[in-house]
Amino acid sequence: MAKRKKDNLQWIKETLELQPDHHWESPSGYKIFVANRGAVRFNVPQNWVFEPQEKSFKFLDKKPPKDDCCLEVSFNHLPPHDWNLFPLKNTLKKVVEEDSRDVIAKGEIITVKRQTARIVWTEIKFIDTQEEPREAFSRICIGLGSNVQCLITFDYWADQAEQLTPVWDEAIRSLTLGLYIRDPKTGLAFPD
Repeated sequence: MAKRKKDNLQWIKETLELQPDHHWESPSGYKIFVANRGAVRFNVPQNWVFEPQEKSFKFLDKKPPKDDCCLEVSFNHLPPHDWNLFPLKNTLKKVVEEDSRDVIAKGEIITVKRQTARIVWTEIKFIDTQEEPREAFSRICIGLGSNVQCLITFDYWADQAEQLTPVWDEAIRSLTLGLYIRDPKTGLAFPD
């Protein structure tokens, strides 16, 4: 999708026919989300609803207001620099500490090392009080690689954790940063 003018943000959906020898691959039941030609890429469930926001992208299991969960991603291009020493784990700890929800449990911080990216994520459990009090989870991921930084969050009800945890697992497993796509019809990529 391409953006129009910044002052009147509108998204234009463009559908392209894939070439027969394309390189796009995702597990059954998933589709591939690619932002900014490959700055950020990961897999999401095939039937989820896509809602572009002003500064992020949302994926919902159903159209609002019937949605039960939300996977959201935002990203920034960083200036060329050696970001290997950036304190990702401490940054994520600070994000969790500053969370304003009624947090009742915090998970450990998981570190994922990839050839071209560092990824950390954790989970908090909180009481959602928008309607009737209900336990919910929020998973938070910070990724850094190829001069791209991303933030991914996933909020879902605690009683749906068993069915929704695999969605998060696949998003993190397939998360790729800074592998730019030359031709979206073939899926050929090149590193930044």
